[in-house]
Amino acid sequence: MKRLCIFLPFLTLPLAAQLDPAYQVKSLRIEVLSTMLTADEGVGEWGFSAVVDVDGHRLLFDTGARPNTVLNNAQELKVDLSNITDVVLSHNHTDHTGGLMTLRRAMMAKNPAALSRAHVGEGIFTQRRRAGKLLDWMAVNRRDFEASGGHFIVYDHPVEIWNGVWLTGPVPRKYPEKNWSPGTEIQTPGGWKEDNLPEDMSVVFNTALGLVVLSGCGHSGIINTMEYARSSVRSAPLYATLGGFHLYALDDEKIRWTASKLRGFGLKNFLGAHCTGIEATYKIRDLTGLDRRTCSVGAVGAVFELGRPLDPGSIAR
Repeated sequence: MKRLCIFLPFLTLPLAAQLDPAYQVKSLRIEVLSTMLTADEGVGEWGFSAVVDVDGHRLLFDTGARPNTVLNNAQELKVDLSNITDVVLSHNHTDHTGGLMTLRRAMMAKNPAALSRAHVGEGIFTQRRRAGKLLDWMAVNRRDFEASGGHFIVYDHPVEIWNGVWLTGPVPRKYPEKNWSPGTEIQTPGGWKEDNLPEDMSVVFNTALGLVVLSGCGHSGIINTMEYARSSVRSAPLYATLGGFHLYALDDEKIRWTASKLRGFGLKNFLGAHCTGIEATYKIRDLTGLDRRTCSVGAVGAVFELGRPLDPGSIAR
């Protein structure tokens, strides 16, 4: 039985009856606030974050690595985060969750509800260890976030949070896209196992032009994620895939397989940020038949806007 776990006595998300699964998003703008490359403003880091404006709603997707990177980049890019209630954390890694508490504390000084609701996939709080040492950053984040008045909503299946805006929840691993760094273990009912990031999830926007998928690292596998989005939300072409996809270490054979699948999905736009890799992004461009207007490396300040060409920033063009 599918279930939605909520660490909160009262919830203000829209009721399912108010949502239209067939709704198609009319306006969508995504701006990168944290990634390795800087184009015109801001500073880079090994991390990811993006701010989303969709049909009058706003959300922050991931919070970068260093505590102050997203806060400082948002200020430099003149992006106001104080009127955003919802945060999506794609998975537990510190390069996606490191700025959560800095941002929450800074924004709640202006608006107590700012960044107070965090959407996560089931498994994000499961105990991990590396080289025998327990990893506690998500336990600390959870403690501090809830102490600040924030709350987590945990998903184990796809959910439409606003009309046309979906969270995948954990993604089934149909293909063996083992695209995570080794060495970390996760506690399971059967004992300690290699951590394959079971909580990894993405945001999917259902638009008239096709699906737009925003990913943090895509540890579930970019093709697993895209196929799941098409089966869970709508069997439509992929208009755009944006964010981190952990392709930087893939060999040429795996890149060719990935590109072939993306081409088969009808991919029109690709913005490869964070762990996607510069070389991998250019190989994807060549193998899918995209060009510099529709496929680029993502930089801080890069913008995707529905129906418009990618704006990756001057150095990334």
